[in-house]
Formats: sequence, structure tokens, C-alpha cells
Amino acid sequence: MKIKLVMAMMFVLMLAAGTVQAGGDAAKGKALSVDCSDCHGENGMGDDETPAIAGMEEAEFVAALKGYASGEREDESGMMADYVTDLSDQDMADLAAYYATLGQ
Repeated sequence: MKIKLVMAMMFVLMLAAGTVQAGGDAAKGKALSVDCSDCHGENGMGDDETPAIAGMEEAEFVAALKGYASGEREDESGMMADYVTDLSDQDMADLAAYYATLGQ
């Protein structure tokens, strides 16, 4: 009986571990960054009207994107909400990983 219980618990833990998302993939993030570069520039440095996103900490970057998607965070133009609504959590993590690799 104990062996069955241990095996069942291991199975459940393996299933739970399989759903944990890995960190972002910078290469995939670079491919996704085409829309971002329209405003933030190819190097993510922004300009006088658009903030720099290059070198941002990944957690901060993802939190900002999720804030725009949920409406908790606003930008004057409203363009960020339009861009982020179709991004998955993994897309956000991938973009964050990519922009974290760019120096400021």
C-alpha cells in the first residue's frame, strides 16, 4: 500500500513539474520583438517619446506587459494594450529574456 501511495505522489509531482513554465527563450523573444522595435527601436533603447526597454530585468518586463494587458497599467497612446493582448505568458517571458540581453 505504501509503495502505491508513494508512486501516486511521484506521478502527481511529475505532472505538476511538467506544467511549470521554463524561463524565456531570448532567440524566440528576438523573433517576437519586431512589433516592439516599431516604437522602442531595434536595440530597445527608445527615444524622447518612448522608454528604453533594453536591459530591463525580466520580472519587471513581464510585470509591465501583464499590467498593460490587464489594464492596470496605462500608456498615453493606448498602443501597449493593443500589442500585448495577443501575447501568451511564454511570449512575454521570451521577450523579457531577449530585452534583458541588450545593454543600456
